[in-house]
Amino acid sequence: MASTTEAAHPASLSLPRPIFAAVSPHPFLQAHLSASKSRQRANGRTAHEFRAPLVNTGSLTHCNGSAVVRLGNTSVVCGVRGELLKAEDAQGYTYTPPSNGDNDDTEEDDLEEERKELSTLRLLVPNVELSTGSTPAYIPGNAPSSTAQTLLTRLHSLLHSTSLIRARDLRITYTPPSFSDPSVPVEEQEQADDELKAYWTLYIDIFFISIDGSAFDAAWLALLAALQNTRLPAASWDPDFETVLCDDDPKKARALALRGLPVPASFAVFEGRGDWDESGDDKDVEDSWVLSDPDAFEEGVCREAVCLVVDCGGTGKRGSATDAVVRRVEKNGGAVVGRGEMRSLVMRAAERWEAVKKALASV
Repeated sequence: MASTTEAAHPASLSLPRPIFAAVSPHPFLQAHLSASKSRQRANGRTAHEFRAPLVNTGSLTHCNGSAVVRLGNTSVVCGVRGELLKAEDAQGYTYTPPSNGDNDDTEEDDLEEERKELSTLRLLVPNVELSTGSTPAYIPGNAPSSTAQTLLTRLHSLLHSTSLIRARDLRITYTPPSFSDPSVPVEEQEQADDELKAYWTLYIDIFFISIDGSAFDAAWLALLAALQNTRLPAASWDPDFETVLCDDDPKKARALALRGLPVPASFAVFEGRGDWDESGDDKDVEDSWVLSDPDAFEEGVCREAVCLVVDCGGTGKRGSATDAVVRRVEKNGGAVVGRGEMRSLVMRAAERWEAVKKALASV
């Protein structure tokens, strides 16, 4: 009798969720996105939903500025440290006072000169490091991974292309005393020109505690928050000692006047296939989804990726999603995202900018 019952109700052959995701990642994600009711990803978010950024600043006491940022299970720490570079040791660049013109051409020329000054003298020195266990792909003791090197290159390039940091905030100048001639009216007397004596060099160290997708977004947000938190001591040139003296009073420390608020938004394109094979050949492409802020599992399944850097407040107007200015576009793999889809991604990135702005303002 017992054997008859067992034959009528065979044992279930369904796999547990983690094993299903590991063995067949593509069908696993497609099953979630194709569900008629939920239309949710495996992580519970909708296709357009970003992870809320959690930001904390001033966590490191021995830095000029620091921040900790979390995007889901992606956690990163950033510390900014300022060191003095004497002008006599700054080789390869000759400083000239910036022009005071108000026209757009002059302003653009000044920006280009600032980029050249910061780049030639290497006043911005970012560094990326992955902690042990931050990602399965990182094995401690080996040479720097391609992930860290790629992130470092992208961060360094974006720092200079956006002109985020003003060169004047890093210059330490000295105005020699002017000897007035009583026979010449004060307004006609020539004022002595400022002399450049030193620079601040910013060492920006980014340390990943864990990586679960969108590593570049998290690293840049940590960098932004740390730079907003950075305070450089009031520095002045002492002509008697011929050296730079820094004031110990924290109330006199200067903040960096950052230029705009460029915010990245990463996307991954998941291509649904009616006839899927492990070789990766395109067969009967039925649907595709553009996933905002992909996690590590989704990045491993998707072949096409897009990263947009937008700034909705860098033009001097009141920041809003309608004023979005695209500062950078990165795209690799696949051809699903065209012009029409790119426009919708810009709107998504602008909404992301609003959320990041609120998160940074709340710390």
